[in-house]
Amino acid sequence: MKRHIPFALALVGSLAILSSPAFAQNPRFEKKTYNYSEWTKGKFAEAVTVVNPGKMIFLAGIGPEREGDGVILHKGDFEAQCGYAWQKIKKILALHGATPSDIVKTTIYVTDIRNFDLLGKCNAEALPGADLSAGTLVNVSQLAWPDMAIEIDVIAVTAK
Repeated sequence: MKRHIPFALALVGSLAILSSPAFAQNPRFEKKTYNYSEWTKGKFAEAVTVVNPGKMIFLAGIGPEREGDGVILHKGDFEAQCGYAWQKIKKILALHGATPSDIVKTTIYVTDIRNFDLLGKCNAEALPGADLSAGTLVNVSQLAWPDMAIEIDVIAVTAK
């Protein structure tokens, strides 16, 4: 019979470890990326490990909504929507002292998988020289608002 630790208890235990004096005394931050399949090299990391993270940044649902009023921009133009989403992501990361190289995980939702090649081009243009992150691509029938073609979730980790 397996015993399950309630999520809240596991979370409290994790927070206790992260806030312990031993953890706080070792501020070194180390991120490593790994690829185990030949076809994934240069596209995304299959695994990212982070040792002694100082700050984790979670960005949820960044897409082509205009800052301020939320109007969907670039209707029908996947590349422009993708570029705008990455522009917003980079701006938000900078506000938190992070760069695209600090991204450890992305989840990208698209409404048309036929834009796969355009997505690769957009990511390469938006993130030149950035370390690869672990990533998941999900094709969905619709996003939160009509005319959205892409939405991106990001997890980034910085030393502090």
